[in-house]
Amino acid sequence: MPFIEENPEKMFYRIGEVADMFGVNPSLIRFWEKEFNTFKPFKNKKGTRYFTREDIETFQRIYYLVKERGYTLLGAKEALAAKPEAIDKQRELYNSLCKIRQFLADIKDEL
Repeated sequence: MPFIEENPEKMFYRIGEVADMFGVNPSLIRFWEKEFNTFKPFKNKKGTRYFTREDIETFQRIYYLVKERGYTLLGAKEALAAKPEAIDKQRELYNSLCKIRQFLADIKDEL
């Protein structure tokens, strides 16, 4: 699952950094930006996008719904509009279960 690097001084992330966090191409980030009018990154005169931590959290929700849960874009939009808090709880549970699974797989490999 993508994560935000723990650097409290960093306020903005470039599109390449965001794409690397999620392991996707920058074109997918641009596509989701247009498709999910939930956020508007800051753009400088050159057109370089700068995303905030809140933008990245929104991307995490979208990534979870579309890539990990298999929602369609329309389904993800509806879920985000209806119950974003529930999505965050599901995502946290999913992340915890993934960590447990990885832990158990590591133990199995050591046996």
